[in-house]
Amino acid sequence: MNLRLWLAVPLSLALVLAACGTTDTGTDTDTGTDTDTGTGTDTGTGGDAVSTGTAAEVLTAANAFLATLTAEQRASVVLEQTEENATVWSNLPASLVARNGIQFGTLTETQLAAAQAVVQAALGTADDNGYDEATQILLADDVLAAAGGAGAARVGVQQPGGGGLEYGSDNYYLAFLGTPSATGTWQLQFGGHHLAVNLTYAAGSVTGTTPEFVGVEPLSWTATDGTTYAPLADEQSAMVAMLASLSPEQLAAAQLSATFSDVLLGPGQDGQFPATKEGLAVGSLSAEQQALVLAAIAPWVQDVDDTTAAALLATYEAELAETYIAFSGNAALTNSADYVRIDGPSVWIELVCQSGVVYSDQIHYHTVWRDHTRDYGAEFTF
Repeated sequence: MNLRLWLAVPLSLALVLAACGTTDTGTDTDTGTDTDTGTGTDTGTGGDAVSTGTAAEVLTAANAFLATLTAEQRASVVLEQTEENATVWSNLPASLVARNGIQFGTLTETQLAAAQAVVQAALGTADDNGYDEATQILLADDVLAAAGGAGAARVGVQQPGGGGLEYGSDNYYLAFLGTPSATGTWQLQFGGHHLAVNLTYAAGSVTGTTPEFVGVEPLSWTATDGTTYAPLADEQSAMVAMLASLSPEQLAAAQLSATFSDVLLGPGQDGQFPATKEGLAVGSLSAEQQALVLAAIAPWVQDVDDTTAAALLATYEAELAETYIAFSGNAALTNSADYVRIDGPSVWIELVCQSGVVYSDQIHYHTVWRDHTRDYGAEFTF
């Protein structure tokens, strides 16, 4: 893949985006004031619309992408929407765990631009979240490829680039489970190493935004143009601020006895939410502390389109009194096995610090966002 396609939107992508009813140039100056009101009608019973959001724009972009493909390529992208297909996602490199859909490294520049337009339409516009975050995760994988792959230990790589058998932005996949439609139900899958996006649409509305897995290694790096990237810094710092607001007694109540080497509800753990909530009840916190809990939730929710994110965040805010926070290890989240969780009636978010794989002298993050009632748009029962 030509890396410039992830750093600047080419003309072909601008044309596709124009067809989607937006003039975004790829330098993203959207303020997040989407004119779609998307008031959010989710009742928490499962299967209802989270919001109307930008589902129509995603559909337009999906059909524009499909129009660039050969019949054989389209057959690899549009698959049956089954539980077996829906749950095929992972945080491991695609060379270790196969993905649904078409590999980005096999696409022409025109096809790749159209694929990017689908992802951009589906994700949020906030800096360092949404589409911006996704592109940085892919750049991080290029840094890993340039660093030499598994077993290398090189810090401060200046040049994102390369490809590689295990790492690299070539090794990401896009799939549609079910035919994209304004009336039917279908799922958008996008991901590769350290990224899994699963978005469900039904009758022209967003019905599911989870599960989402986001991780990053290295935590930060500087490109040759002097730009420094740290795609999950907002997530980590918001969690740290939440925990830092707690009194010693509150910290003691929030601390878990178990230790964690990874997130609990990663790939293959669908529906395995703990039966009992652990930690500190958010309802017992001050208004200022509760605001910090909501601020800690926001960076994950803002990964999805702005209208849907606003509707979900309002739901999660309304459920704060019944939400719990918990952590293990160091509350500053700086050491391997440090872990934090937010568990509500709906929201489930985890962040864990792991030892680096390629960058063995530093930690890296794994995170997962799930929803107790809306994973996969509540299309399956686990």
